Amino acid sequence: MAKPQYKRNRKTGSPRKARRGTSVVEARETGAVSKSPSGDPGPKKAPQPELPPRRQYSGDRLAEKTGLILETAPTKDYALLDSGDGQKLERYGDLTICRPEGQAIWQRSLPEADWKDVDAVFTGDTDEEGQGRWHYPKRDLAETWPMAFDGLAYFGRFTSFRHTGVFPEQAAHWQALQKAIAEAKRPVRMLNLFGYTGLASLVGARAGAEVTHVDASKKAIGWARENQELAGLKDKPIRWICDDAVKFCAREERRGKTYDVILLDPPAYGRGPKGEVWQLFDHLPYMLDMVRALQSQHPLMTVLTSYAIRASHFAIHEIMQEVFTGMNGRIESGELILRQQEGGRALSTSMFSRFVSPDCAT
Repeated sequence: MAKPQYKRNRKTGSPRKARRGTSVVEARETGAVSKSPSGDPGPKKAPQPELPPRRQYSGDRLAEKTGLILETAPTKDYALLDSGDGQKLERYGDLTICRPEGQAIWQRSLPEADWKDVDAVFTGDTDEEGQGRWHYPKRDLAETWPMAFDGLAYFGRFTSFRHTGVFPEQAAHWQALQKAIAEAKRPVRMLNLFGYTGLASLVGARAGAEVTHVDASKKAIGWARENQELAGLKDKPIRWICDDAVKFCAREERRGKTYDVILLDPPAYGRGPKGEVWQLFDHLPYMLDMVRALQSQHPLMTVLTSYAIRASHFAIHEIMQEVFTGMNGRIESGELILRQQEGGRALSTSMFSRFVSPDCAT
């Protein structure tokens, strides 16, 4: 299931919803709106199936840690160079990129000359689908370019909704999951829901897991397969599934399938490939009920990340506590941040909550 992308009509400035089956990341990066500029709730939703009753859980509250800050520091592959005035200046390998960043309400630290010495700037003021939304001050650039995370190759891409196909702050989770998989000393099954371009799936597969990757966007699945080939992991066991995540989980539960690692990065609002409506606060509890049912006898971790919602991390922390009540492990919740290369400034990108087993030292 995917977040809708809202694009501005160049003549009227009004928001328009993107096609069904687009990737969750489009709305994450653009800041998808849920109301019209007049404050109206927008178009009425098509009738949806009634939600099932919530499942009941018993047992002791899990050990917990809240306010946890997971930080991604600069590396040779990626660095947040500066931020401020609603923008962020980043280095992706050899390319320097300037993009909008709504949370950067402070002033810039680096001189204006550094901000102008860039390879690509997202403008967002021209064609809806083409690369006209990007401006290349020095030379024309290809749509894709090779990148890497910890030696794992993948393609960066200039997209019409300002992102580049990777969310570097997720590196904190990637490092934890690959360590847990490598140290498990047993076969590990991993499920990546709302998986997008597949970097987490590739990290898990490289570490030795049998991976199932689910995303509603055919285009994203195609990109993920390109990343798999570039990374030299074509021989790794990865199932690429283009489907609505809720329906997929329901089928897996009926089949009696279980997983040792589950990642889910749901949108705040979205539509699946057949028009299925997703509202985070309405549907997440029911999806987590299914995620609990998909836990193996000895699970390693389940990681929930949430972008672009107006809530405290305690909101997702407490639902994770409820759903994982009685299991053997702990709940850790907090924020993912990027640390600037100079000056120590932190940029918060998202909230997370994760279940971690005692055998998984993170």
